[in-house]
Amino acid sequence: MKLERRRSNIEVIADMLRLGEAGKTEIMYSANMSYRQLQKYLAFMLQLGLITKVTVGNPVVTYRVTRKGLRLLRNIEGILEMLELTEEE
Repeated sequence: MKLERRRSNIEVIADMLRLGEAGKTEIMYSANMSYRQLQKYLAFMLQLGLITKVTVGNPVVTYRVTRKGLRLLRNIEGILEMLELTEEE
């Protein structure tokens, strides 16, 4: 049984981390979120050290996943995989 629902905060974070390195616009469209949501998630993830801000030009800025972010992504994907398996059983 597959439940139809909105994505959780954890799933949104995973979607953002999967990008590796991207600018705000790419993150916003790839993770399917509003600009306000993007700002909130970026601030949260920067504070936790899941991503870093990289200046690649003036004023071009991208956000890059850290090792801690990659670890979190692997854990999230493992949990989501386990939950999908239990939903099918």
